[in-house]
Amino acid sequence: MEKKKNLPVVVWWLRRQPMKVKVTVVASLMVACLVALKLTVKNHGHFFVASELSHAVGLLVLGYKLIRQRTCSGLSLKTQELTAIFLVARFLSSTISEQNIHTMLDFVTLVSTAWVIYMMRVKLRATYAKDLDNFPIYYVVVPCIILAVLVHPYIPTSRHIEMPFAFAVYAEALAVLPQLRLMQNMKMIEPFTAHYVFALGVARFLAWAHWIIQTIDTRGAFFYLIGSGSFWFLAIFLAEVVQSFILVDFCYYYIKSFIEGQLVMTMPV
Repeated sequence: MEKKKNLPVVVWWLRRQPMKVKVTVVASLMVACLVALKLTVKNHGHFFVASELSHAVGLLVLGYKLIRQRTCSGLSLKTQELTAIFLVARFLSSTISEQNIHTMLDFVTLVSTAWVIYMMRVKLRATYAKDLDNFPIYYVVVPCIILAVLVHPYIPTSRHIEMPFAFAVYAEALAVLPQLRLMQNMKMIEPFTAHYVFALGVARFLAWAHWIIQTIDTRGAFFYLIGSGSFWFLAIFLAEVVQSFILVDFCYYYIKSFIEGQLVMTMPV
């Protein structure tokens, strides 16, 4: 009874509901968030800034784990390396074409990711579960390079950054796969790793929200370009959808664990 008293009433009520009700409530909350964002955020570019800030928050959580707990157990080095690869491509593209707040955030995130990689490879190498982090990086890099060559934006003033930028978009959508594979191999996920991946899920939701709202506001104008042979907007939209679906399963179990009051997450095999 004491445990129930310490829980928020809504959480306690939700824990007692059938799974269909829980899924409906979460889906309704996501739709409500989309509606609220559409009504309150006028500059849709802010969605990407918020997305990058959410990623930065996830990295702060990792920093706390690595410094205070002195362990990188449960973290995928391959996901961090893939993140660094797509950030380099995106940072170079942004430096040449934009040089705005996105460029600065990409640089900060890149430096932070490089520090995480250094900690995992050097300082905390003994705690890295290399045998469980067994997702081949080339499964992501090679298809993304091929797709970037075939489908990329047309930028008249900066033709040489078209394919690197497209590669960054595709690679970002799949970079979390090694981390999810590692967590499935480990079965149990400690809190800080779970918080980091959930922060990535929030980042993807914000980026996905941008494209959904843009599609609604323009009545699907982006997709009309397909008829003229331009598949870039469709490709970037699908990349966001793919990444969202990759993370939605994890986010479901994360929220489920939170509702049930579990400190350690479990993932199905």
